[in-house]
Amino acid sequence: MANRLASATSPYLLQHKDNPVDWWPWSDDAFAAAVRRELPILLSVGYAACHWCHVMAHESFEDEATAAYLNEHFVCIKVDREERPDVDAVYMEATQAMTGSGGWPMTCILTPTGEPFFCGTYFPPRDRPGMPSFRHVLEAIVEAWSTRREEIVQAGTRVVDQLAERATPPLRSGEITAEVLDAAALVLSQEHNDSTGGFGGAPQFPPSMTLEFLLRHAARTGSARSEQIVAITCERMARGGMYDQLAGGFARYSVDAEWVVPHFEKMLYDNALLARVYAHWWRLSGSPLGRRIALETCDWMIADLLTGDGGFASSLDADSDGEEGRYYVWTPDEVGLRAAEIFGVTVDGTFEHGRSVPQLRADPQDHDEYAAERARLLALRITRVPPGRDDKVVTAWNGLAIAALAETGALFGRADLVETARSCAQMLVERHLVEGRLRRVSRDGSVGDPVGVLEDYGDLAEGLLTLHQVSGERQWLDIALQLLGVATAHFADEDGRFFDTADDAQRLVRRPQDPTDGATPSGFSAVVGAMLTASALTGDADLRERAGVALGHAAALIRRFPRFAGWSAAVSEALLAGPLEIAVVAAPELAALARCATSPGAVVVTDGQSPLLVDRPPGAAYVCRGFVCDAPTTDPATLATRVGARRAAETTNGSAGL
Repeated sequence: MANRLASATSPYLLQHKDNPVDWWPWSDDAFAAAVRRELPILLSVGYAACHWCHVMAHESFEDEATAAYLNEHFVCIKVDREERPDVDAVYMEATQAMTGSGGWPMTCILTPTGEPFFCGTYFPPRDRPGMPSFRHVLEAIVEAWSTRREEIVQAGTRVVDQLAERATPPLRSGEITAEVLDAAALVLSQEHNDSTGGFGGAPQFPPSMTLEFLLRHAARTGSARSEQIVAITCERMARGGMYDQLAGGFARYSVDAEWVVPHFEKMLYDNALLARVYAHWWRLSGSPLGRRIALETCDWMIADLLTGDGGFASSLDADSDGEEGRYYVWTPDEVGLRAAEIFGVTVDGTFEHGRSVPQLRADPQDHDEYAAERARLLALRITRVPPGRDDKVVTAWNGLAIAALAETGALFGRADLVETARSCAQMLVERHLVEGRLRRVSRDGSVGDPVGVLEDYGDLAEGLLTLHQVSGERQWLDIALQLLGVATAHFADEDGRFFDTADDAQRLVRRPQDPTDGATPSGFSAVVGAMLTASALTGDADLRERAGVALGHAAALIRRFPRFAGWSAAVSEALLAGPLEIAVVAAPELAALARCATSPGAVVVTDGQSPLLVDRPPGAAYVCRGFVCDAPTTDPATLATRVGARRAAETTNGSAGL
């Protein structure tokens, strides 16, 4: 018999609907039940593509005896971290404070009013060295709850108080200067591994926002070192096993330092961010690899994540056919001698049981042979049991996808990518924007209950502003400005920073406010970046002032810990650069060239309903800062110099642009 999760919109919650555990979704009713029964709450947080979430579910939550014990002694709440990033953030902070680390599945024990007093991650069904079994943990908590309840409740209160004291202190107001950004680039240069690419050791996560900052820093300063770091890391990621050499698209991270063996789940947000990075790498350097990976990644998103209503699904699982990575790995006998040589499939294997993850360590000499072998293996692979797909549509991540598709499509003359971005934007506006406020998710045509958090407003605004620049359609600019207005009214604090949840959102034990960038831009940096772009497109000085004040609060973070402030640093480069405003009227050749501008954060509009185009005579390009413009030019070389377009030769002969 299905439990209360049967009506959920989250595929992760639906994975648990047939558990014998009497799960509740996160709700006031669940907390009321805990208060009424005087029981602690077991909070389990994960996501659909999480391998160890599946393992713990099979070992513990599908076990009848364990479920019976949980149902008797706890009120059990299951949360999809992707639907409720606010809940995840609050209790992950507690988990990291108590244990020194975090991850998913996250397992927290709370008082009936939500204060955490025990936190952990995965627990096995039987004791292991240094890791107690899940049942032993539960029994110890039940014993303590029955004999020392008042002490435990007080401990939970102290945890919340201590988290408030330890919370990210108000960032000291500062100023974004060239010296701050140069210092950040120096830190990254020292931390970069020139042999393997990336920063630090295993596991290696794709540092997309850090790379974007370094691309912009190289464009502003001419730093060969910043450009070198991007080239090394982009090439290592694209040639290793973390990149799907057969179908395109990146896995979530590499378990080793050399990008060989991925953690096989594929996330929409990683691929959207990386598609832009590789397109921008091509724009700065002309790398054919950058162009290929950008386009293949966009094509993969459309092929494997596009939903029937025009949105993009969240992820693909790591597991298929009951085994992690089974869909993606090969033996030499399965691929044949020539394909094994091309893709590095060895007898010893790079993965488990003598199987290998395909790599492409060098461009093949015979491209036709490579393409044929690749197509043959892909045809074989699609006969396997595919990984599961989490098909909920997350507002923020779809905003990132809109930006990637629109910009890549415009840069490389792929009108189909722009049209897909437009369809996605239309769906989000029609379905996720409810009475002027965003909802976080939808699935199968139905919008979910979770309200939008700050990153939803920032990332969707970023996507719509990009689509406006590419299409010239005024509606996307107007909606983006509406979203930024909501962010200012409901998420901003009195100092010009932002909370991650709205002032009228459901109250948690803490109101999260985290400016650091993780796997995606923080809500803070996403909104600030969109504000700066919007100010350049509209001439709104107030938006620019707000963006500058907010970035000033992040100056110390950018300088000292740039790996955790990559998007804030990238936006700061745009602030220093202006950003440039480039308007092109009825001059297709100049428009294609303008889109290759490397000046950080430059906005580009061509024919359409943009404020930048008002009263501009046709046939020329206008380069402006703060709506103060240089003399118009019709000369491609002059425009290339003004906007830092290195790819002038390619654009002028028609290889880029729409």
